[in-house]
Parts: sequence; structure tokens; C-alpha cells
Amino acid sequence: MLVDAHAHLLPHDYPPDAPECFPRMEAVDGETARTLVFGAMRFTARDVFFDAERRIEEMDASGVDVEVLSPMPPLLRYDLPPADGLSLARHVNEFSATLAAADPSRIKALGMVPMQDPDAATAELKAVQDQGLHGVEIASNVLGRSIGHEQFLPFFQEAERLGLAVFVHAMPSPSERLPMAAMGTYTVGVEGAYAAGSMVSGGTAAACPDLRISFSHAAGGFPLMLPRAQYFWGGSWNEEPVDLTRAVMHDDGPSPLELARRFWYDSMVFDRRAIRFLIDLLGADRLLVGSDFPAMLREEPAGRTLRSMDLDPQAWADISGANAFRWLGIDPPG
Repeated sequence: MLVDAHAHLLPHDYPPDAPECFPRMEAVDGETARTLVFGAMRFTARDVFFDAERRIEEMDASGVDVEVLSPMPPLLRYDLPPADGLSLARHVNEFSATLAAADPSRIKALGMVPMQDPDAATAELKAVQDQGLHGVEIASNVLGRSIGHEQFLPFFQEAERLGLAVFVHAMPSPSERLPMAAMGTYTVGVEGAYAAGSMVSGGTAAACPDLRISFSHAAGGFPLMLPRAQYFWGGSWNEEPVDLTRAVMHDDGPSPLELARRFWYDSMVFDRRAIRFLIDLLGADRLLVGSDFPAMLREEPAGRTLRSMDLDPQAWADISGANAFRWLGIDPPG
């Protein structure tokens, strides 16, 4: 069993009477692909983004048993007016549910919500659940504000109450901390770290102990920051017993590492040495297979690097599939 927990979809079309700020999908002459037009963005989307039959064919070719599909990240446009953001989310969610219904055993879908209006996003979670979607994808920041800000705590509390999974995808911040040339590389590491770090340092992780949340690309640089956070909290190196004579930020709650081990992380970090570090620091029960497919090409077969690592059977079983079902909160196939 191999579950790709980080793959993307795009709707085939948008309503003809949609607001002008909505995306468009334009036909490509002589091809089954379509062009996503969203503001200044132009992206050629192969039919596998929106055609369930093609999706299953590509999964079979790559050795993928189940895909967890989330909206293509550019759809997470929190700069839209809140009412338009809600309308866009509802259209995307309806398409996501329809795509998953084509083969519910192979396709598990996530929706999206307008995080620019936290109250509306929170209220929409029940509708997401009622559509049969397993959770939502959100961006790593909302108009430059990290997701661990107290403004978003009610949203995460409601996701926890409903038992919905949350997938955090690293996205650039309006503050432009890095040049645009770094958007697909270093930005992922920086924004993922900000998002996960804010969930720990802002108190959301402690306040929502049963929240099932995962981070794209292992939350970027976050895992390497954790030992330092652990030292400031507990005053010791190498996760040794707490030394309060050295600790400068100690509290009586869970340690940063304990909180971080409540999250899940997709293991698309492009190097087996990085994966070994993640397993050693966070645990094999915290990692997921991810590919960013079809926005990026998958390894062939899927999970090739993980397969090459001679993992013990339990670690492989967890990472290749069991963890994804735990994160989604559903039972694995019998």
C-alpha cells in the first residue's frame, strides 16, 4: 500500500457568471490540457489535474494505491474579497468532492476555505465535512500573518472538533522576504518553518492536542530549528532531562519536540539523508509520502527514495500508508 498524501487537483472549469477575480480554464488547441489563467498567472494543466480516469491511470503507472488530493496552491488566494473567496472555495470543493466520488477507494480529497475571513472559514468547515471531503488545505500564511496567530485559533479548534485533517502548503508571503527566483526553492523552507513554528510558539498546538495537521515538504527548515527551541525550553542538549538553571523559556506544558511530534510531515525533501534525520528526530510515525504531482513529476516508482532506504518493515508500513490514514482519521482498507 502506497498513499501519496501530497498531490493536487484543478477544476476543469469555472462558472460563466463567476466574478471577474475568479480563475479561468482556457482550452488548448488540439490538446486535452487546459490553461489556468488567474491574474498574472498562466499555467498549463494536463488533464490528469481534473480527469478522474486519467488520474487513476497515472497512479497505476507510478505504483500509487491512494492519492490525497488538495487544490493547486495558487487557488489559495486570500487577497480576494471574502465573499468571492468563499464562492471560489465552494466551487473548488464541489469539484473536489465530485472527482473523489469517481473512485472513493483510490481518491481522498481535501477542500479549501477563505482564510482571509477566519469566521467564514470556520463556519464553512461543516459544509466541507458534509460534502465528504476529509479536510482542508490552507496556506502557510494568511496575507503575511502566520497561521499560529491567535486570530486563527477558533478555526483550528473547529477543525479539531469536527475531526477534519488540515494540510498546510508553503506559500510566499506578501512581505517578499526572498526574491521571486526563490519561490519554488528556499521560500518553501522558510514559509514552512514559519507556519509550523508559529503553531508551536503561538500556543495553537498546545491548545489543540487532537488536531490532525500535516505540513508540505516536512515544514521546510522547522525540524532543524527544533533542537534550539528545545534547548531554550528545557536547558539541555540532545533532548536530555530538563535543566532549569539553563532554560530561559520554560513552561509546564509539553516541550517543543513533544508538540512537533503531534504533527505530520510529507517526506518530499529530495534526499534520503534528510529523511533519515526526520525519522530520527520526529519518528517514522510522523512522515507521509508526498510528490506535489502533477505540478511536479513523481519519482518512478512513487516513493523510490524511501523504497531504497532499507527501512524496517514497521517504519515502511507507517510512512508508505498507515500514517496517511491516521492523519485523515479514516480506517485503512481491509
